[in-house]
Amino acid sequence: MDDNNGDQAFHADSLYGRQQEMTYGGALSFMRRRYTRKLGEAEVVVSGIPFDAATSNRPGSRFGPRAIRQASTQLAELPAFPWGFDPFEHLAVSDYGDCFLDFGHPEHMVGAVEAHAERILASGASMLTFGGDHVVTYPLLRAHAAVHGPLALLQFDAHPDTWPDQPGRLDHGSMLTRAINEGLIDPERSLQIGIRTHSEPCGFTVLDAPWVHRHGPEAVLEHIRDVIGGDKTYLTFDIDCLDPAFAPGTGTPVAGGLSTAQALAILRGLDDCNLVGMDIVEVAPAYDHAEITAIAAATLGHDFLCLRAADKRSRHRLDPSAAV
Repeated sequence: MDDNNGDQAFHADSLYGRQQEMTYGGALSFMRRRYTRKLGEAEVVVSGIPFDAATSNRPGSRFGPRAIRQASTQLAELPAFPWGFDPFEHLAVSDYGDCFLDFGHPEHMVGAVEAHAERILASGASMLTFGGDHVVTYPLLRAHAAVHGPLALLQFDAHPDTWPDQPGRLDHGSMLTRAINEGLIDPERSLQIGIRTHSEPCGFTVLDAPWVHRHGPEAVLEHIRDVIGGDKTYLTFDIDCLDPAFAPGTGTPVAGGLSTAQALAILRGLDDCNLVGMDIVEVAPAYDHAEITAIAAATLGHDFLCLRAADKRSRHRLDPSAAV
């Protein structure tokens, strides 16, 4: 018996590759990546933001990062479908763990998350982040915009999250208004996909859920190419973009949303999009059934890593002297 098998989260000697695990056992990290807070080796760093004090309906998304990690165990076992390769043969990925937040001081969350993201981005890595409610996107955008300048935003959501911003107020329905006001994102280069509630207009291109159902994922991708092109883009995926049939485990579910298949088809088609980071938010496992929501979220995160790995493979084919 090989004592090196199992618990890769602690025992892996490299951020590349993978070893055997029991899908039903072992230490949980996202995709069984090694837990480490040493930066400099990883190209993508996974972390969690367990905060839900800004939610307007059902709380519980503070448990989202834990649920998504657990749901990723089967994905970590086999070559990536439909990609047909192991992303970790090409991409160095680590799990940083969760950003520490003092529950007694929710007003410190923005500064803590921004500092957390700044530390990771300063290493040269990009981030895959699990919320938490959607307000955590705001400090993540602050950190990313400090590195990349004003960003295009690609938002999957049932809600626009553009209610009027009130100074000193922290909620998950107005943080994008604040991000616009601070110049973190450029609405004219941004899209909202899956919207099915009303809010204040903000200049985004909106492809609401009925439009997506009528026209399909390929038409969505055409609009993304037209509006964003090759601009640096931050991707935020609120899991309530999915219909409650596909994502019951969320705090503010809205009927009529996208299917998991539609969302994955769009995400997998973003190979020519310049994604600088991604977050997946609002997974609240207390309302989930059979891990439906967490599995969807884990698959979305997995496919973001596959996009990054596929891009690196492509660049290596063009320049075989480049490291893989």
